[in-house]
Amino acid sequence: VQLQASGGGLVQAGGSLKISCTASRNTFSNNGMGWFRQAPGKGREFVAAISWNAGVTFYTDSVKGRFTISRDNAKSTLYLQMNSLKPEDTAVYYCAAARKSYGSRSVDDYKYWGQGTLVTVSS
Repeated sequence: VQLQASGGGLVQAGGSLKISCTASRNTFSNNGMGWFRQAPGKGREFVAAISWNAGVTFYTDSVKGRFTISRDNAKSTLYLQMNSLKPEDTAVYYCAAARKSYGSRSVDDYKYWGQGTLVTVSS
């Protein structure tokens, strides 16, 4: 499975951005999926995860109420809608496919990773 993230860019604080991640194969629909991010000089951080059928979603506390993870299995595409963006949201955002049908907060539970898309939030 190859994952291609897109949609990153420069946005002002308080603005919105929606990033996407397209999978190369239809096995996407069987896997939990997640978004992680990595800011300059920091480790990779969990952002959000979603189960194979979108029945379960969960987020890191810092993005709850601002970010929404979703998926379209017919299009093999994962999304992250980001609202009320803050400068501290600036990072490279990575999508990942989990080893199982549910997502996880741990990087070790993900088997495939996209190349990342840069989101920059200016103050």
